[in-house]
Amino acid sequence: MRFTDFLKTTVLLTAGEATALAAVTILAAAGKEDTVTIIFSLAWWLVAASVGAWFGRASRPSTRIRTLLAEAKTSQALPELRPGAVLLNRLWPLGVVALIAAGISWLFPQFPAVAAGYAILVSLAWRRQEAAVTAIEGRDGAQFYVLPTSPFRGIQLVRTPGYRFPTVDGAAG
Repeated sequence: MRFTDFLKTTVLLTAGEATALAAVTILAAAGKEDTVTIIFSLAWWLVAASVGAWFGRASRPSTRIRTLLAEAKTSQALPELRPGAVLLNRLWPLGVVALIAAGISWLFPQFPAVAAGYAILVSLAWRRQEAAVTAIEGRDGAQFYVLPTSPFRGIQLVRTPGYRFPTVDGAAG
């Protein structure tokens, strides 16, 4: 799976998780007529959105992504393309957190509220990472792919030949 597609999918799934957990929070708190939790949740979500937007304002990749790109092994052949397996192996914690938070929301509606705020923060902070990686790929004439690995090991990338994007003056970048 291309790394840029993985980053886009991560942002969209995290935003979807935030939306679902926010809805669960509101439903659970409204069912208990718990206005304090609703007010706390709205305040936390605004803070998380502000912090995420602040962290995500940069147009360059984060330090961790730069390290991943620099450590990518070079290959002339494409790796095995199994996007479903890669997403499941890498993003299973999102599903686990969402299920646990939604499961205990009827007892503690604060838990999915906090988890939703964290998901808001992460999705906004990572929203420009895909574009930054795409710019690096265009500059270097390479494409990065996520290798299918164990879900308990760190993510690994492979660098394959790609196409350089033309610059403003028409020459290759």
